[in-house]
Amino acid sequence: MTDSFLPRWTLKTEGTIMPDERLPTGQMVVVGLQHVVAMFGATVLAPILMGFDPNVSILFSGLATLIFFFVVGGRVPSYLGSSFAFIGPVLVATGATVGSPNPNLPVALGGIIAAGVLYFLIGLVVQMAGHRWIERLMPPVVTGAIVAAIGLVLAPVAINSASGITPDNANGSDFARWIALATALSVGIVAVYAPGMGRRLPVLLGGALGYLIYYIFANLMGYGTPIDFSKIGQAAWFGLPSFQSPVFDMKAVSLIAPVAIILVAENLGHIKAIGAMTGRNLDPYLGRAFMGDGLATMLSGVAGGTGMTTYAENMGVMAVTRIYSTLVFVIAAAFALLLGLSPKFGAFIGTIPGPVLGGLSIVVFGLIAATAGRIWVENRVDFSNPRNLITVAVALILGAGNFKLNVAGFTLDGIGTATFGAIILYHILNMGTARTAGPPHV
Repeated sequence: MTDSFLPRWTLKTEGTIMPDERLPTGQMVVVGLQHVVAMFGATVLAPILMGFDPNVSILFSGLATLIFFFVVGGRVPSYLGSSFAFIGPVLVATGATVGSPNPNLPVALGGIIAAGVLYFLIGLVVQMAGHRWIERLMPPVVTGAIVAAIGLVLAPVAINSASGITPDNANGSDFARWIALATALSVGIVAVYAPGMGRRLPVLLGGALGYLIYYIFANLMGYGTPIDFSKIGQAAWFGLPSFQSPVFDMKAVSLIAPVAIILVAENLGHIKAIGAMTGRNLDPYLGRAFMGDGLATMLSGVAGGTGMTTYAENMGVMAVTRIYSTLVFVIAAAFALLLGLSPKFGAFIGTIPGPVLGGLSIVVFGLIAATAGRIWVENRVDFSNPRNLITVAVALILGAGNFKLNVAGFTLDGIGTATFGAIILYHILNMGTARTAGPPHV
């Protein structure tokens, strides 16, 4: 690290690449592209589920990542994409149907902007008052539980995609499942056995192998629905997506704005996880990270994009590749900006079969959940203490089961209930002075 506003990235060609280091330019571009591939499925899926324009969300994910990069001074490696935490509140506030065009999109945007404002203000308080109170509120046992729950609550999304489950096909297909498993296996083989630089690109190369396998068995051998390339030729190379203007409705604001609390816990967990991966203390940047994420969410909501959050999917890529250079995310953001303005590339990405995305999601979402273990190990969390054990146990099941709860008209999904459940339960169990030596009998 340096005392300048941005780090002076030093060149490194092997081993772990730290946030203030970089690879040769050509390798950096390829790694940046891999991060785009990693974020794409979720960044597109979230707006589709809420009835937003995916191209707008891709465009603003790039802008959001650049905003975050500059607010944290290039010190925290992170990609920002569409947040799943907004899906439930947005659907409730707008009366929209999952996967259909949202009839009240401007109302949703007003709520998203309000959430960004609240998020920014929390970050401002953390920046001025320090981050210690956040750590006391959410110690490593809690943040690890939240990170694990985030990975687990996304598991059904991955499994549905991997199984070929659609509104028209509730049972999926065995062909889709085999393709997803082949894709996941390809990622693992590339990560462990690929020579040289290839080992650092498991998601990109594994996804490409999965795509090729699907093409061979579907398009050439007829075992599945063929990939349709016709839309690529019909799409323009460059074009603006359809922007929308926000409308502020107090009911929608009251439903959507509290999502900021979930984003704080989510972002805290992500930064703790990245700190554990890199061996660096990133806590001093928590306030700036919250403010950057809040600003990005406000900007996205102004023009028709979804709420933004630091992306766990890209944390998974960093965990596999051990490349944490923050410059990689500037490159990824530049790719996202180009993609958001290119209907043709969007059409190409649209040809990626669901089972292939599902196979990639199995690996990446699993790595998110597994990162919790590293947080607990690095911080020497004592699981012989029933307080810690029960806190984690409850959070994991709330997340894995996507436990939903309605509170004063506000719907918490699995991420929310696991987040608040872990925080509240930990502190309730921490009120007494008595401590037991071992775990409860189960």
